[in-house]
Amino acid sequence: MQPLTDEILARTSLASLLADYPLLESALLETGIEFDPAEEVTLPAKLAQWAALRGQSAEAFLAQLRERIDELNNLLGATVSLTRLAILAGRDKSGQPEQVTQIALQRGDLLAIVGPTGSGKSRLLADIEWLATGDTPSGRTILADGRTAADRRFASGGEQLIAQLSQTMSFVLDATVEELLGLHVESRGMAAGLVQDTIAAANDLSGEPFSGATPLTSLSGGQTRALMVADTALVCRSPIVLIDEIENAGIDRRAAFNLLLSQEKIVLSATHDPLLALLAPRRLCMRHGAMHSLHERTGEEEALLADLERLDDIHAAIRTRLRLGERLNAIDFAQLRREHSWP
Repeated sequence: MQPLTDEILARTSLASLLADYPLLESALLETGIEFDPAEEVTLPAKLAQWAALRGQSAEAFLAQLRERIDELNNLLGATVSLTRLAILAGRDKSGQPEQVTQIALQRGDLLAIVGPTGSGKSRLLADIEWLATGDTPSGRTILADGRTAADRRFASGGEQLIAQLSQTMSFVLDATVEELLGLHVESRGMAAGLVQDTIAAANDLSGEPFSGATPLTSLSGGQTRALMVADTALVCRSPIVLIDEIENAGIDRRAAFNLLLSQEKIVLSATHDPLLALLAPRRLCMRHGAMHSLHERTGEEEALLADLERLDDIHAAIRTRLRLGERLNAIDFAQLRREHSWP
């Protein structure tokens, strides 16, 4: 959000300012200034009227407003400064030391977590969510910028380090999509236009589009997950995102990862999907409750990833045609190669 400069104040109506700077309304109310949210007058002109009635200077009112807006922004809209996350090894289910002793991640990194059911993927995500300090069954320690962060476990507002996208999500709030996002955007001190940007991003991920007027309780499972991914990427300031099996969400998985990474999040995703596992430059293999091995993506695996992406495109096209009630024919792979210039 741009600073509230004299130039912006001089040329922007109060109605537009309130939409772009939601914290301004709270600051005005606290100062005791009466106003109409739809008023087209500029803020300096409004303050001059009010100051004349109170026998004070408009400049003093404006300085007071800016100071209060800065305070509110620091309280509600602060962006967490974390740049590095480290996972220090603990022990497996038998109490033996983990073979991977440490994993270091930076903003913009994606780590896939793979392993059979029961291998400890969810336990690892839970350790990170708890910001463990050796006080969980695994004995692991989580470091944020080189320090333990147990004091941040119950942080609120913009100080929350971690956002989590679980396998199942549902709403019970009697509100529309736009109302929910509006509350979240306003609570973060962000511009109101971000609501529509978030809805548009969610629809890019979802198979069936929805509008801001759609009741939350009528969203499908895939639409709910798409909305939460978009909200986590664009509105939530938490720098770490934990994802548990996004392949079960019925959304565009690759687009979801790209959206989160475009916002410089640290993304850790537990998955059984080979495509998603190879999308990550590194993958952690879990075994018997422990971090067993850490793998860098090889050149051969990158070539395999390209093949899997092509197959995923075919699968998505078939799924779309089925959803639209179309009849299907046998897949002509030779024709597909010609159409898409595949090797």
